Amino acid sequence: MDVSGEDAPRRNTKIPDDTVFYSLYADDISSSTPPLQAADALRSLLPGLHSLLTPLLSNYIWQHEPFLLSAAVSSLACRLCNSRPLPHLHGKTRFGDNLEDEWFIVFLLFEITRAFPSISIRVWDSDGEFLLIEAAFSLPRWLNPDSSPNRVFIRAGDLHIVPKRIFPSNPSLDLSLQALRNPEIDTKASDSVQSVLNKRISGYPQKARENIHRVRVTVPLPVAQVLKQEPCLISLSVESFYDRDVDSLKDASKMEKLLRTGKAGDGDINMVRVSVEMSRAMYAQLVQQRFQAPRCYPMPGTKEGPVAYKEAELGMKIACGFEMMYQERRRAGEEGRGSARDAFLESLEKSGCFEGLLPGSKEYQRVMDNALEYYKSSVLFSRTRDIMTAPVKRIDEILASVYSINDFRDVHLLPSDDDSWLYNGEDELNSSILERQMEMEAYESKHGKDKLPGGQDSGSNSEPNDFNLKDVAESMQAFVRKVSSFEGAEVPHDWSNQVDLDAEKFMKELESVLGPALLEGNSSDADFEELGSSSDMDFDGASSTLYCIGTGYEIRFLSGSRSEVGLFQEDSEDDDIIEGAGNDDTEDAFMQSYSDALNEELSSTTLKQSFIRAPRPPNKEDEGGASTSLKHMDEDLRPVDVDMNLVQSFLDSFASQKGLPGPASNLLGVMGFKVPADENKG
Repeated sequence: MDVSGEDAPRRNTKIPDDTVFYSLYADDISSSTPPLQAADALRSLLPGLHSLLTPLLSNYIWQHEPFLLSAAVSSLACRLCNSRPLPHLHGKTRFGDNLEDEWFIVFLLFEITRAFPSISIRVWDSDGEFLLIEAAFSLPRWLNPDSSPNRVFIRAGDLHIVPKRIFPSNPSLDLSLQALRNPEIDTKASDSVQSVLNKRISGYPQKARENIHRVRVTVPLPVAQVLKQEPCLISLSVESFYDRDVDSLKDASKMEKLLRTGKAGDGDINMVRVSVEMSRAMYAQLVQQRFQAPRCYPMPGTKEGPVAYKEAELGMKIACGFEMMYQERRRAGEEGRGSARDAFLESLEKSGCFEGLLPGSKEYQRVMDNALEYYKSSVLFSRTRDIMTAPVKRIDEILASVYSINDFRDVHLLPSDDDSWLYNGEDELNSSILERQMEMEAYESKHGKDKLPGGQDSGSNSEPNDFNLKDVAESMQAFVRKVSSFEGAEVPHDWSNQVDLDAEKFMKELESVLGPALLEGNSSDADFEELGSSSDMDFDGASSTLYCIGTGYEIRFLSGSRSEVGLFQEDSEDDDIIEGAGNDDTEDAFMQSYSDALNEELSSTTLKQSFIRAPRPPNKEDEGGASTSLKHMDEDLRPVDVDMNLVQSFLDSFASQKGLPGPASNLLGVMGFKVPADENKG
């Protein structure tokens, strides 16, 4: 049965890229379970999960969103998981710049399956199956992004991969869960895979606590009260400060809500010292940002010392972040802005409500206003407003309570943590790189250098041993023999991708360098004199020809927007053009004299020795022996091997890239070739 991964998780375009998703499936709940019974069964799991996770999550500060589970019992496909209707628990967490949040969640999911062996868990992020990415060098050869949907689960404290021998094609979610529950089917991943993942999550939850940074700051009294009651709101403050825009800067410049005490924010300004906990990523985001304090915000003078100033500056950034977050969410709640509103507007676009209307026009705005009025009267608006304004309401509740500056006096503050980790991470980075390098070397020694994890070859379309130098030359000749039109160059049909040469755009670029007069045929003798006698271009009013010396190619730009590309053969007896534009007597005479002058100038150089020439056919003089002068003369008369020079130039350019992307590999890739690595070079 092949459903082509129809239940596979797919990223919602409205969800940020730095988000991790997770789904929990219980053995005693299936798609045939009645909704009410399924909802009761899922709710019965929550108390046990709560008691398990509460000690692990105590005092942990999340970067953006906390670890959260909710029940999904709808008869429709799950919008978060993009899977068929199957009652389950699911959730998502945006981890942002703090990758530790994601791996802490992986640790929690493994702990859940250890405590509840009858639960199977699926976890993925914006990159897909990131657990497989972590263990890429230990995976079976058949497993790759195309064959992994609905195969990777966490169960009983281990990673499980539904084998291909059970389901040669991608299985559905129901079939995979049935295989996991079947004791006769071995789905447990190899020990090497388990070892890699266990090493990655080892040290948690202590490692999560070490990721928290404590620092002393000086903040306004309202901000101190909010942090005292809801320390987790520090994440929203840092996020708003780090992602600030012009509108939020206007809010920070006024500081109407969180600078002065009093319900109306019109009281005195009282500054207090507090100890704040945040993730290391948050601390780095605050410290590394340069930000000028608003005029209304009090900052200490230099006489109070660098420590006091650093505490005040960091506190100022936190206070401004709170103000930005409060005002932005208040406005968003009033307008109903959020993911639900975006989804509503997207559905209007798909349904054709704005078809034929120009965005910004009166009719477009009228339809938009009517749609938003309907949206504000819907349940979606109420839910979005409640979600967006939840921090705002909580801050209002805190500031409406009774508090004073005396609550923060004579309070023992723990010292700030050492932040040397922010500046001395080179050793840790080098250690991680070395560890990855050792994994790669171990993999290559076992499977060979030409194989990548996931059963993919290092070549794109062909094996390295099938690389044919003759095919490269023939493919290039097939391209340059094409005559382009005003639409650009036509690529041979057997090339894997399209390459366009926009003649009109190219001519404009050429005109910007050489001037319009030369290309339009209005050049005077003075114009040619300015070019000098060493110019490599000829402009005769009707056409312009650019000769690529030593490559065997000619590009001719005719008057107008048409160009021709052709082959010519150097040092031949008559210098005939093999393919290209026709020649008249005047052009032949000029090109002959031009070629003679060029050859005479280059004769004293070693340029001609760099070309590979056609092999000299054997004759009787070779057997009897010929004079040295005759041999040298024969060498000079031998024509240049255009194909061999082309291939040699390609290979030299590819070698100079040293494995990095570059023009040679890009062009060869377009032609459908993969150059093998040079085994003779270390």
